[in-house]
Amino acid sequence: MGSPAGSSYFIELDETFGAHNYKPLDIVISRAKGCKVWDPEGHEYYDFLSAYSAVNQGHCHPRIIKAAKQQLDQVTLTSRAFRNNRMGPFLKTLCGIAGYDMALPMNSGAEAVSTALKLVRRWGYRVKGIPKDKANVAVCSGNFHGRTITIVGFSSEEQYRADFGPFTPGFTSVTYGDINDLKKALGDTTCAFMVEPIQGEGGIIMPPEGYLSAARKLCRERNILFVLDEIQTGLGRTGRMFCFEHEIDARPDVLILGKALGGGVVPVSAVLANREIMELFRPGDHGSTFGGNPFACAAGIAALEVIVEERLPERSMKLGTYLIKQLQAIHSDSVVEVRGKGLLIGIELNRPARGLCEALLHRGVLAKETHEMVLRLAPPLIITREELDEVIERIRQALASDW
Repeated sequence: MGSPAGSSYFIELDETFGAHNYKPLDIVISRAKGCKVWDPEGHEYYDFLSAYSAVNQGHCHPRIIKAAKQQLDQVTLTSRAFRNNRMGPFLKTLCGIAGYDMALPMNSGAEAVSTALKLVRRWGYRVKGIPKDKANVAVCSGNFHGRTITIVGFSSEEQYRADFGPFTPGFTSVTYGDINDLKKALGDTTCAFMVEPIQGEGGIIMPPEGYLSAARKLCRERNILFVLDEIQTGLGRTGRMFCFEHEIDARPDVLILGKALGGGVVPVSAVLANREIMELFRPGDHGSTFGGNPFACAAGIAALEVIVEERLPERSMKLGTYLIKQLQAIHSDSVVEVRGKGLLIGIELNRPARGLCEALLHRGVLAKETHEMVLRLAPPLIITREELDEVIERIRQALASDW
């Protein structure tokens, strides 16, 4: 084994004792600050993944760290059997920013999606009047909403499903971005349509302009709940506080958030809706021991305040527009398309993106492939124009190399 202080030591431990359900780049991160991370040998890298958009505020933001440290000395966990003095203020802040009456806090994004699915099914039975056990949720091909048994069951990605069945019934898949296909799929037993405003894990796939508004209108006409999974696109990532704000009248009935809600410090997720929907849950219907814990809520309050007060959505819009234009100006035979919104950007390639990720790693930039042929770029929203220029040059060099 390598030196206990070296990267090879930690990689060997991971490979020996950890399940091989990820294929990470061979970089060990031992320290992080802002947009940069360092390995045990002291090499510096730009983080252009942001933990899949969970670190929108940058690594170890001092305001979020301070709030977390203060809470550590007070109380960290009470369970929902008792009340605590941090959850209420957190939910009030979140609802105020998002414009909903109520929120239900959970931990992971997949938990929040599962929560939303239970909520919309209950609404289908108790409000819409769907016959018992007949409620159906429309979802999109290419979706990624998490990795629970139920969620992978309605994925169109075969690897996510292989050998994990049987799966939960009650889901209908439609073509992402095709409003006519959605019209055909929605029926009397449909209780909800759940969709990502941009399919991040699916390859930074963007629907036609106006699709979300059209889907919202269709759901309203058919008495169906419109549900947006903004776990990855929300909280400033695409140049608005929420991605649905890019369109007119695309506000969902149910909004699912996560990732950056915890400021990169602790897992925090939430489902938001107005009172007439959320109050369908009664004591005992749903819960989580750690959901709404005071430590997570303290970090969550600070995380939200940083996004608002540092105007991170506006930064994302301005810098994202600049970054996309600069990337589109790079001439490379390997690039098929550059697309995205704000600082959620995909470079589609004509060969596997893993090689480009490794070429960037050697140039001090951390990025990750998605759906094999797409390089996803999602730096912390606090990044500066000067730092972007430095990374753009490294991307240009990497594309020009024999990767």
